[in-house]
Amino acid sequence: MSADGLLHWSAHLPPGVSADGVDLTSARSLPAAWSRRWRARPDAEAFRTPEGEPVTGGELLEATAAVAGRLCGAGAGAGDRILMAAPPSRALVVAHVAALRAGLVVVPVNPALSRRELVSLVAAARPKVVLAGPEAARWATEADPEAVVSTPEVPLAEGPAPPLDRVGAADPGLILYTSGTTGQPKGVPLSHANLLAGAASVRLAWGWSTEDRLALALPLSHAHGLCIGLHGSLLAGSSPLVHARFDPELVLTSVARGATMFFGVPTMYARLLEAPGAGRLGGLRLCVSGSAPLDPRLHQAVARRTGTVVLERYGTTETLLLASNPLVGERRAGTVGFPLPGVDLRLDEESGEILLRGPSVFAGYRDQPEADRGAFEEGWFKTGDIGAVAGGYLRIVGRSKEIIITGGYNVHPREVEDVLRAHPGVRDAAVVGVPSARWGEQVTAYVETDGQLDMRSLQSYTGERLAFYKRPRAVIVVDALPRTLLGKVAKDRLPPPDPVR
Repeated sequence: MSADGLLHWSAHLPPGVSADGVDLTSARSLPAAWSRRWRARPDAEAFRTPEGEPVTGGELLEATAAVAGRLCGAGAGAGDRILMAAPPSRALVVAHVAALRAGLVVVPVNPALSRRELVSLVAAARPKVVLAGPEAARWATEADPEAVVSTPEVPLAEGPAPPLDRVGAADPGLILYTSGTTGQPKGVPLSHANLLAGAASVRLAWGWSTEDRLALALPLSHAHGLCIGLHGSLLAGSSPLVHARFDPELVLTSVARGATMFFGVPTMYARLLEAPGAGRLGGLRLCVSGSAPLDPRLHQAVARRTGTVVLERYGTTETLLLASNPLVGERRAGTVGFPLPGVDLRLDEESGEILLRGPSVFAGYRDQPEADRGAFEEGWFKTGDIGAVAGGYLRIVGRSKEIIITGGYNVHPREVEDVLRAHPGVRDAAVVGVPSARWGEQVTAYVETDGQLDMRSLQSYTGERLAFYKRPRAVIVVDALPRTLLGKVAKDRLPPPDPVR
């Protein structure tokens, strides 16, 4: 950490790469950068479909112009919102790129949402067009009968192509909704400058080149798969292998067929290790993990089995990626490394909360001025995450809003969870505060086990590793912790504990 309190990346960029004087938004927008590349190399492969079909830059230019015309013919114009709720496919990629080229604002939505969840998001986003599968399309029509509802193939009447690739840096490109693991999701508008900076930053830090090929098995309804995986690949001019879903065998087959990179969440790495041929991961140039904490034991298990040291990184919906372990140099398990190029990052002196600013940081929540008032402090975005720095590496130790105050002491759930996960009888854990007349809040742990958990052993184990006030006063064994699509524990869906007195 420097004298000004900032963490810096510069010393950890790949050899020959410098972020000094680099303008991450000089290309103006992703659509402008993409289209220039595709026009210059129309025969070069832009991406490969889930069925293995290659799509060239020239084909993508033509297909996206046609889809943009059909969307325009349906009444959608620059600045209008288009909600997409469908699994990855050739049609979805084309529709997404077409919408951005035409200046539409894409609202990516998990196609696995329930009727209640989807109806709520349609009401919040008020899209002009909805692209979805049959069931989600029916729900969207119920929520907003005036919206034009179609499939990702956009089989609408042909229309004249609107002006393409003319969006400005400040124009909105996406509205992402936060994962809502502890409450209701909020709409996060990301400008074209935010999207471009987010993709350009990791391209520099990870040495992403035209020679790379990403095995993209993440959903395109989330920032990890969409804004980093797809956008980053197209910006780098590398052709991603787009998977319709995550399947360990399909990912390992992609590696055998020339993939050089894989981005995943911790649960994906756990499943890959269980698959025959997991050692093939060792043939990848880069494996990245994010969206949920990577257990150091899993980090070590991947290294032992494959010879690959997973690069863990850190980001938020509001900022895209903001920190990463180094491409070249030590990748420390349990840490998220250093700020990415373009990111100013510091820790609040009193609370340790991670504060940041930079071109990928959003400007404010959608229609929620009350949330904006608590989100920024003198131009710095307050992530809500509590960090600590050791040896220059950033570690996430908890969430400010999840702090448990018990008997007057502050407890960060993440610290307790890390200790519980290290116990041989615990597969995973989630720690929350439960209201208590005696303590204010009681530290309560929910644990997944393999059926061999000895409570006395666990009590002794935590007693040796945690201060008395941090030890769970109640441990609830569950078959499985509730999770979001990307593997984060959804603490708001934990079963209610018994009342505490």
